[in-house]
Amino acid sequence: MKSGKAVPPGLVFGDPWCFLGFGFGSGLAPLAPGTFGTLAAVPIFWLMAGLPLPLYAVITVGLFLAGIPICRRSEERLGVGDHSGIVWDEIVGYLITMATVPFSWPAAALGFVLFRAFDVLKPWPIRWLDRKVHGGLGIMLDDALAGLFASVCLNWLVA
Repeated sequence: MKSGKAVPPGLVFGDPWCFLGFGFGSGLAPLAPGTFGTLAAVPIFWLMAGLPLPLYAVITVGLFLAGIPICRRSEERLGVGDHSGIVWDEIVGYLITMATVPFSWPAAALGFVLFRAFDVLKPWPIRWLDRKVHGGLGIMLDDALAGLFASVCLNWLVA
């Protein structure tokens, strides 16, 4: 479960772990930081969309693995578990959502909506993972699964 105590921007912009964990500052949004974190992922997807799928997958897996210590260290710096401003997981979850879809603005928008829906609603087993697995891995895992669910739906809708 996300918590959301206010975080000083100086902490985020002054600490490389928090800067990444907060999605380059997008997680500082006072309302719906996860949505703003997902928005930060759209230009990253746009830059990666032309890559061959194996390279896209390697980069995305690398970002997922990097996210485990990024999110854990951000939690430690903040002294709060799974702070809502930590949005590296949303960035990676959106990239997972979009992995097998060629870039188009309609697909990017639909993927955005689907990912946010799965991330917010957390159907089983996403909610179970969110409650049972903690730390950096827990932060990353539920959004990766939300991204997989959204990807399946997106591919079904655009195929």
